[in-house]
Amino acid sequence: LVSIDEFQGKQKRKSKTQPKQLPLGSTTIHAGKIATDRRGTPITVFDGASHALSEINRMKKDKNTEMDLRVAISSRTDEPSWAYQLMKWLVADDGMPLSKCFHEENLIEISYQDKTRHFESLNRKTGIPFEEMAFFDNEFWNVQSVSQLGVKCYHTPNGM
Repeated sequence: LVSIDEFQGKQKRKSKTQPKQLPLGSTTIHAGKIATDRRGTPITVFDGASHALSEINRMKKDKNTEMDLRVAISSRTDEPSWAYQLMKWLVADDGMPLSKCFHEENLIEISYQDKTRHFESLNRKTGIPFEEMAFFDNEFWNVQSVSQLGVKCYHTPNGM
């Protein structure tokens, strides 16, 4: 099981001028439109996460590739319904909406709970031992807490 914290963009100061070009990772299912938070900051998919999801999508489609890889989302937010909506709008490099990158909807853990709770839930749902899970996150304290479960954790401070 691989869990990716996929759409926490870099904090940017709100600009009064419109960007000359769309920010990287901001592509949505609506051509030429971007999603923003309530302050107007563009919400983006980390470049590495977008590429990784596209590669996983490609491997799943490839009949010659034997793959037993399950991908999950662990996202901590105080606006879970908004995060689910973003997953329908934002797309990976291959144009696939994030919500369709995950064929098993029960592997989407989006809530205000600590990410340790997300992984405990994923473990119960899948039966996959913590030691066979990998977690990529840009926040070090998430990596520290989840690693205590035995999950292989990777701190990616600039995103994946």
